[in-house]
Parts: sequence; C-alpha cells; structure tokens
Amino acid sequence: MTDLGSALYLVGERWALLAVREIGLGRRRFDELQAATGASRAVLADRLRRLTAAGVLTTRSYRMPGARLRAEYALTDAGVDLLPLLAAFSDWADQHLPGGERDADYRHRACGGHVSARLLCECGSEVDPHHQLVAQ
Repeated sequence: MTDLGSALYLVGERWALLAVREIGLGRRRFDELQAATGASRAVLADRLRRLTAAGVLTTRSYRMPGARLRAEYALTDAGVDLLPLLAAFSDWADQHLPGGERDADYRHRACGGHVSARLLCECGSEVDPHHQLVAQ
C-alpha cells in the first residue's frame, strides 16, 4: 500500500477526521466527542482506539468524583499535522458543495483572520496547483 493509501486507511474512515477536528477544537472527553460528531459510541470508540494506536492521539486518565477512571484525548504532533488537511477540506467544501454549512471556521487566534491551507514550496513560494505542480 502507498503512503497515501496507508494514510487514507487510517483517517479516511468515517468519523476519524471529525474526531481529530473536535479534539483540535478543544473537546477532549468521549461524551463531548460523541455529542459533537454524532458517531455511535461503538464506532467512535473504535476510531479513537485506532488513532491512538497510530500515534495521532494520546490519552490521559481522569476521574470525576464518584465515577470510574476515564480517558481524555489530545492530539500528538502527528495529530496536529492533520489540522491543515482539515482546513483544506473545509475550504473545499465551501467552494464545491452547494448549501453546505461550515462546521468549523479555522481562525487565527491573534488577529481573527480565516486560516486556510495553501501549497507552499520548500523554497517559500506559493504554488499554483493549476500551472506549477509536477509529480516525480
């Protein structure tokens, strides 16, 4: 399987990227994630297990008074590296899916500006994908 195929196998399943998005937006606990995504408990638990095993998420234990020990989730560096992909997906949906409503508008905390994904060459130049992109 190619690198892209392996990545899609992990994050391309329904609910996986939505869980990453919600954790990136500050929802850390299972019940919060389930309410925000609408995923069934079993499916969400499976996606969180897979993302944790792959190193996209990490867990930390917590206990509410009188309750059993539970886990809350946080993004690892690998999970944070998925955030530009989520910004790109949101921009793509805005441009190409009619009548869609943006679930999350990524904003720069310092100035409030919209954050979007761009193709950037290692030389620092922005790349126009219609005219300047080649595969090797």
